[in-house]
Amino acid sequence: MDADSIDRIRDFNRFYTQRLGLLTDRYLGLGRPLGPSRLLWEIGDRAGVGELRDRLGLDSGYLSRLLRALEEQDLVRVVPHPVDGRARIAELTDAGRRERAALDDRSRAGVVALLSQLSPDQRTELVAAQERVRRLLRLATITIAAAPADDPQAWQCLHQYAAELAERFPEGYDEASLTRPEDLHGTLLLAREDGTPVGCGAWVRLDPDTAEIRHLWVGPPARGLGLGLRLLKRLEADAAADGIDAVRLGTHSSLHEAIALYRGAGYHEIGPYSGSPYNQLCFEKLIR
Repeated sequence: MDADSIDRIRDFNRFYTQRLGLLTDRYLGLGRPLGPSRLLWEIGDRAGVGELRDRLGLDSGYLSRLLRALEEQDLVRVVPHPVDGRARIAELTDAGRRERAALDDRSRAGVVALLSQLSPDQRTELVAAQERVRRLLRLATITIAAAPADDPQAWQCLHQYAAELAERFPEGYDEASLTRPEDLHGTLLLAREDGTPVGCGAWVRLDPDTAEIRHLWVGPPARGLGLGLRLLKRLEADAAADGIDAVRLGTHSSLHEAIALYRGAGYHEIGPYSGSPYNQLCFEKLIR
């Protein structure tokens, strides 16, 4: 990435955090900074401490200090989990619920005051721009990495892929058609968002110079982000690095979004190359 793009993103981050008052030690005019204020909101009425740590990406020690400070202000109680003796639950006190309501009211009032300076069209433009930023940041933070052929999370995705195709194909889909781990002579990629599997794809060598892309799938929670194209590009790059010159793939005529993805990514239609009954349309692309 060029230095100008990096500098512009950093400048926007500084502008945004200052304009929203995220740097003050009295966030929204109350008696605490953003960190503990956000924690009050995330707890809701109650939440598991481990869940809060994972959701917010906080160090265990830092989270404990935040909770302790809120306990000292009588805003939060941390109690043992009713079933799991190793876990703890954070819950708001009556004072904590009033404080959380005050945070909500002040946050909404601040947004109203900010947006009131804009015309209706400008407000619509701002909200749309924030949605686009959110989508792109989500896409950027999803990790894609090679997984073992028998990886349980990857097979969780593959089973969901098979179940979805069984519903969408008029003739159904036989899960036995999934590539078995012992037949995966290539790479299986797994996409994860916050550690949760949200997509997968694989390439399998057909001959020394040609590979087939199989089982490219994005789960419903991550659709609309552009993850399918990102997975496809990673599969192509991985295959090219392994000496592959051309990749092929087949898809069902009912998968219109997949067909549009492949054509948009530079694939051209070819004749049948495999005996799969689900490959009603076949495509190829040179990658080296």
